[in-house]
Amino acid sequence: MRLRLVPQTTNWDFFSRSKLWLGISALLMVVAFASFMIQGLNFGIDFKGGTTVRTQASQPVDVGAYRATLEPLNLGDITITEVFDPQFAEDQHVAMIRIQAQEGEESFSSDTEVALRAALQNYDETLTIQAIESVGPKVSGELIQTAIIAVVLAIAAVLVYIWLRFEWQFALGAVAALVHDVILTIGVFSELQIRFDLAIIAALLTIVGYSLNDTVVVFDRVRENLRRYKKRPLKEVMNVSINETLSRTVMTSVTTLIALISLYILGGDVIRGFVFAMIWGVIVGTYSSIFVASAMLLWLGVKRDWSKPDNTAGNQYANIDA
Repeated sequence: MRLRLVPQTTNWDFFSRSKLWLGISALLMVVAFASFMIQGLNFGIDFKGGTTVRTQASQPVDVGAYRATLEPLNLGDITITEVFDPQFAEDQHVAMIRIQAQEGEESFSSDTEVALRAALQNYDETLTIQAIESVGPKVSGELIQTAIIAVVLAIAAVLVYIWLRFEWQFALGAVAALVHDVILTIGVFSELQIRFDLAIIAALLTIVGYSLNDTVVVFDRVRENLRRYKKRPLKEVMNVSINETLSRTVMTSVTTLIALISLYILGGDVIRGFVFAMIWGVIVGTYSSIFVASAMLLWLGVKRDWSKPDNTAGNQYANIDA
């Protein structure tokens, strides 16, 4: 007896309430955009400038004590996280101290570094500073521009690829789903004020790839079925295609989420923001590949005069028993 995440054969109508799903997506995008305009993003040091200090000590990291030790220095916003690694020795305790950019200083000054080192070693004589990395305001501003360009170019490349691989209607549907995923991901970071740094940009690009993979699998089956069922309405063909790839979609999403949730719980604070973005991206990416990209394709329509069958169409892994 095997566990099934979905029935072996499904015949669900994914477009019976397509207007409702698109309406919900539009509402969530408006909320995300409004939150971004009103609250903005909680930019990390990568984007607003600052310094990251990596320390190591033989005593366990006490975040409260570290913060109390550094408070008299008046360094502004300070974030302290303990770094976990299975390869660390029992007496090896590592912390990451993130300090906001100091007013009037392009980088961490030597005087500030000396004061920081003295304060920390006064608290714990075994504590040593392993590394200090600074990002100036000018560099952080350039990183914001580069990050925006990276995301836009990734989506534009997807538009061109899907256009050449399928038809322009497929391309617009796929890009609509990607824009939907990116906006909702940025929105949830704005609404919850989770720190937004370069790792989150990496997560956004990964989400674009993951969502595109789901969408292409569905679209490939749609194209194959359009040749197979030349007289069926487009809506019916798309429903058949989504049902046929549903097992693969659910299996991929669930197994990915299991790994990501494990990382979120056990991975520590260093990668928690990245993993949270990935968890959210997998959920909205799976949703958008069915309810946004496919709905857009149905609304745009697609030509049906296929002259020759395409022996390469379809996906051999589409019917995995989930």
